Amino acid sequence: MRVLFVGGTGLISSAVSPLVVSRGHDLTLINRGTSLKANAPEGARTIVADVNDTEAFRAAIKADVAAHGEYDSVVQWIGFDPDHISRDIETFSGITKQYVFISSASAYETPPGFYITHEDSTPLTNPYWKYSRDKAESEARLRVAYGETGFPYTVVRPSHTYARTDIPAAINSWTHPWTVVDRMERGAPILMHGDGTSLWTVTDHRDFAFAFVGLLGNEKAIADEFHITSDDVLSWNQINAAIASAAGLDPERVYEQTVFIPTDLLVRFDREAFEGPIKGDKANAAIFDNSKVRSLVPGYRPQHRFEDSIHESIEWFMEKPERRSVDAAANALYDDVSARFLRGVGTMFS
Repeated sequence: MRVLFVGGTGLISSAVSPLVVSRGHDLTLINRGTSLKANAPEGARTIVADVNDTEAFRAAIKADVAAHGEYDSVVQWIGFDPDHISRDIETFSGITKQYVFISSASAYETPPGFYITHEDSTPLTNPYWKYSRDKAESEARLRVAYGETGFPYTVVRPSHTYARTDIPAAINSWTHPWTVVDRMERGAPILMHGDGTSLWTVTDHRDFAFAFVGLLGNEKAIADEFHITSDDVLSWNQINAAIASAAGLDPERVYEQTVFIPTDLLVRFDREAFEGPIKGDKANAAIFDNSKVRSLVPGYRPQHRFEDSIHESIEWFMEKPERRSVDAAANALYDDVSARFLRGVGTMFS
């Protein structure tokens, strides 16, 4: 099977790409070649091109097809703008048997109307996060294209998927994940939305990869949508405790240094930082029915649990000092928000 990944070296795809190659498929990656998460796997072909330069991108695709033939599957890992997806529909029409769009489980109804999310019954309505609304609109354009021209799309909605290069705390720096561990070590305040008891599903990217690769080239996946998650459902307090324990810290002490702030108040402190990622996502229960993807990939049984995998992450960060960078701007924000909140609480009871 000939597969093209647009992107392919990110946090999630860094597990998918080597699995595709190991199963004997012909994998080509097209990206700018600047990923900080992972390198292209050995055995994959790489095309360096800027996906945002439509003319250059299409020229690179045309040359690749001329040299190696059309695609069985194209996977768009880095599509966030509906207009980008519309351009992809034009670019890949007639040269692929399947176009897979990586959407997001955050596009589902927020807050959820039912505690378990299912692809065919949970609507896509998130009023709090433009990122999620753009993903939903991108999906809608693919469905229109299928209805008008038969464009062969498949939608995949990951939820919170992690790799060893990540430390998935509720409130942490995306670009400098060690920040939350550094704060735990220093005894600095750890921000938490609500009381930390809302339930959240975390998925190891290696488990995601197994199910995802089972959808590639699968005719039954055409014109359909799937989420792929594990069954590892934890509260945010449990997630923080697991991070602390893996880092050799006392989870009880970390709990004591946690500042629990109502979500709406967090948003008032900093709307840009907290409205979408927290109120529009992590503050809500995220539990998923995976029966649909298992119907097409019956062997999908997640093998990794967060309480074990987080040890791999901590070990990876400890291997090289430069990996343990901290986010100065995020630290300043967290210190400011916690101080303002605690001052307000102190005033209420003085």
